[in-house]
This record gives sequence, C-alpha cells and structure tokens, in this order.
Amino acid sequence: MTKFTRVLVLFSILMAMPLAYASQKIAFVNQAKLLQEAPQAESARNKLQKEFSKRDKSLVSQQKKIKSNTEKLQKDAAILSDTELNKLKRKIPLLRRDLERDQAAFKEDLTIRQNEELVKLQKSVLNAILTVAEKQKYDLVVSDGVIYASKQVDITDKILAELKKQFKSGK
Repeated sequence: MTKFTRVLVLFSILMAMPLAYASQKIAFVNQAKLLQEAPQAESARNKLQKEFSKRDKSLVSQQKKIKSNTEKLQKDAAILSDTELNKLKRKIPLLRRDLERDQAAFKEDLTIRQNEELVKLQKSVLNAILTVAEKQKYDLVVSDGVIYASKQVDITDKILAELKKQFKSGK
C-alpha cells in the first residue's frame, strides 16, 4: 500500500467518525427529580409515616411526661414530703434515660427502613429508565455528573410518566 493510499484510507476513516457519532441517540435523566416526584416515592414516604407514627407519638408522650414531672418538681418541691420529693427526683432521670434509648432505637429503625425503601425506589427508577431507553432506542442515557443538558435530550418527564404507569399497574 502506498503512502498516498494509507493517507486516503485514514482520511476516509476520520471523515466517517462524525457521521457514526451523529447517528447516536443520547438522552439525559435527572434522577434526583425522579426520586423526589415519582409516585413510588410518595407511596414510600406515606408507608414509612404510617409505620412509624405510633412510635413517634409514644416518644412525644414520653417527652410530655418528663416535662410534667419536671414542672411538678419545680412547682411543688416545697409542699412534697421528703419521700415523694426523692421519688420524683429519681423518676425524672429514669424517664429521660428511657426516652433517649427509645429515641436512638427509633432513629436507627427509621434509617434502616428509609434505606430499604430507597433501594426499592432506585430499582423502580432504573427499570423505568431502561424501559424508556429500550422502547425509544436510545444508545446512551446519562445522569449524574452532567453539567448541562438541553431540553431536547432531557427525558426525565418521559421516565416520570413511565414510573406513574408502572405504579398504577402495581409493578
């Protein structure tokens, strides 16, 4: 092969590369928006609120009980007998300790459940992205780390519509 032929082949390859990339179908997805606005996200929030509301009310009740006993100690210290006064002074720190323990357990359990629900939500979002990408024949779908994406390539609303469709069908 002559030098001229090699240059011509190389030139032909270089000229064809932009055409190959021009036919690529690329899209952007705002996953943060999907994780916030998907009906699955709202459902998970409601589920967690319902699951933990009873324990939250119990913690509020414990706080009120501590406040009530503390106010009683301050207000009635002069009129309480020594036995009642000592009993109340011992009771308040015990109630505080119980509250702190219950709050820590509540926070830990809530964090675990939030993480479980987040994993399920992320799987739903990923499945919806894959479904839309395959149906609409995208070659590349990008998400995090994108500095700018025009409205032409942003398919977030299409994914959100797919998530709503999947939510209604129970997937």
